[in-house]
Amino acid sequence: MLLLAAFATAGWLAWALKSPLTPDGQKFVLLRPGYTTRRIANELQSAGVIRNARAFVLWHYLHRKHSLKAGEYLFDKGANGIDVHRRLVRGDIYVHTVVIPEGFTMFDIAQAIQEAGLGSSQEFLSVASSDTSLIADLDPEAKTLEGYLFPNTYEFTRTQTMQEMAAAMVKQFRQVAREIGLGPSATPASGENGVHKTVTMASIVEKETGTVEERPLVASIYYNRLAKNMALQADPSVIYAEQLQGAYSGGLHHADMQFKSAYNTYTHPGLPPGPIGNPGKTSLEAAMHPAVTGYFYFVADGTGHHRFAPTLEEHNRNVAAYRRAVTGR
Repeated sequence: MLLLAAFATAGWLAWALKSPLTPDGQKFVLLRPGYTTRRIANELQSAGVIRNARAFVLWHYLHRKHSLKAGEYLFDKGANGIDVHRRLVRGDIYVHTVVIPEGFTMFDIAQAIQEAGLGSSQEFLSVASSDTSLIADLDPEAKTLEGYLFPNTYEFTRTQTMQEMAAAMVKQFRQVAREIGLGPSATPASGENGVHKTVTMASIVEKETGTVEERPLVASIYYNRLAKNMALQADPSVIYAEQLQGAYSGGLHHADMQFKSAYNTYTHPGLPPGPIGNPGKTSLEAAMHPAVTGYFYFVADGTGHHRFAPTLEEHNRNVAAYRRAVTGR
């Protein structure tokens, strides 16, 4: 009887562990840090990934020198219990790709995080709006992480917190800043409070042109205006001002230029209080090393580039040329 029982147990264990099981479509299983082996096995069985939780626990007990890694796992192909156990030992977790283009604001990034299935946009915004300790040594003036969430392609997991995701973006900013020599004492174009002013200027440059070779020219215009105490009159700053107050409607009109906000560079002289987006490397470099020009104005030329002018009269002619290019008249 004992021998029969042993054979029966061995047969059951072989069936439970070696018989492949194909999930019903894609199955995502989130195994959080701190889960016990029994909890993990139950989660896997509930998802239809393994045949029997008890058999899985027994197998792990026999191989307990190998720990199971927390994380999110995707199961979409047939596998047996032993294969699944090996995956968890390897930590073959599923990662979510988040693409952050240059110029994205923290609002855009929060939406990208949510669309990647990593959590709510409000959760990320809460961190980005308050956790300035991540950059306090670089920018003591910073009120948010705007400007320091570096544009890049990131791979995050659902076990990572919003703080960890934001920290990864700030870490990337620091790496790029070191590469280009951006630091508290290495920002000649911005004078005092160099990092804060440089990143703020770079965020405006980033928003104003997507053409790399034009960025030092655009930066020169804004620095020239600052030197003459002229209003910067940067449209992207008005958009950002409205986004901060939840008032942006998707377009700008003449009345928006009077929007009440310190970020409105039409009504408030000088740079805005902080960055209006997250600039990439070339915009940071342009803000650090602007071209030396006599330009004070620029306007689109209808071909994806801009025309630059030193005087208002020439600028008005460029504006007229742009309107003719757009309307054909």
